[in-house]
Amino acid sequence: MNGNSEAQGFALVTGASAGIGAAFARELAARGHALVLTARRIDRLEALAGELASRHGVRVECIAADLADPAAPAALCAEIARRGLAIDVLVNNAGYGVPGSFLVPPWQAHADFIQVMITAPCELVYKLLSGMRERGRGRIVNVASLAGLIPGSAGHTLYAASKAFLIKFSQSLALENAVHGVKVCALCPGFTYSEFHDVTGTRGVVSKMPGWMWLDAASVARIGMDAVERGEIVCVTGRVNRIIKALFKLLPDRMALRMIQKRSKNFRNADGA
Repeated sequence: MNGNSEAQGFALVTGASAGIGAAFARELAARGHALVLTARRIDRLEALAGELASRHGVRVECIAADLADPAAPAALCAEIARRGLAIDVLVNNAGYGVPGSFLVPPWQAHADFIQVMITAPCELVYKLLSGMRERGRGRIVNVASLAGLIPGSAGHTLYAASKAFLIKFSQSLALENAVHGVKVCALCPGFTYSEFHDVTGTRGVVSKMPGWMWLDAASVARIGMDAVERGEIVCVTGRVNRIIKALFKLLPDRMALRMIQKRSKNFRNADGA
């Protein structure tokens, strides 16, 4: 193991078992960071940990946690403290989508979603930020989405709203903490190759999107880490996504909503709407 990686503090990545989370773990390990990986699937975490330790010589700690459990963020931070680990990089990546229109899933599905997508990231920042400020260094990447910067679509009703929250949260955090050596970035990817669309059951729909709309998870993670290091507070990945963001910013609200309404069937499951 590389002791130098521990000297600069550990990086905590949530939802690290697959997709963008695993890509962040690989990117951070390649940059020499020791890691704390968390997700529900401990077997996947341990397999990834073995890969990263072997390839990059960094220390990797794995902690299983289900962030849909309201007690999980506090328990996770308590276990990190028990192991004597100082977190200087936090990547709030864990997330998913709830398919269908708002009244289709039971309320508990929405409550779990809000816990994972909004409450848990906020609580992890709250519990880990003080240590970063005391040490005078820290990086926080909140994985948001292009969806948080354009009008909400039918279906997956809370998804864009949760991502818009993370963007505004990141902006305020960044302004509050720059003087303390802590940089914060809301990373806003568009369509990214990962398991996300398989979990939400929209793989068949989004597979019809043209290839130039997509980025791979490794590129998203690299762009995100580069962005937070240079102090970019909101980072939209890829030229196409930046053009989409700019276009919707220029359109009148009514026209933008009509366009989203017409196109949302290409990337959202709105069954029961």
